[in-house]
Amino acid sequence: QVQLVESGGGLVQAGGSLRLSCADSGRTFSSYDMGWFRQAPGKEREFVAAIRWSGGNTYYANSVKGRFTISRDIAKNTVYLQMNSLKPEDTAVYYCAARHLDYEDYDYWGQGTQVTVSS
Repeated sequence: QVQLVESGGGLVQAGGSLRLSCADSGRTFSSYDMGWFRQAPGKEREFVAAIRWSGGNTYYANSVKGRFTISRDIAKNTVYLQMNSLKPEDTAVYYCAARHLDYEDYDYWGQGTQVTVSS
């Protein structure tokens, strides 16, 4: 069973940086896509970025391209979201998610971590 453990959220000023991490306490991610999503108050959940574990192809929402970078550490079985040039509109609860390649949906989710960007 995939069990996702997140860390790295917090409060930063506009223009600052944070790095979120998501580790699997159980299985390897070798047969998964890993994604980051976020949900701001009063808004729908939004796709942020994803990475295919095998091969490392990455995908980004237009709103974060050039500012956020998703990456993986295979040895540590950990996915990261490096967030630079943060803006107040990036404020949201950020969720790590995993999708097994045999299925369409992201079936495994972390607990969420709050990112707050002040101005």
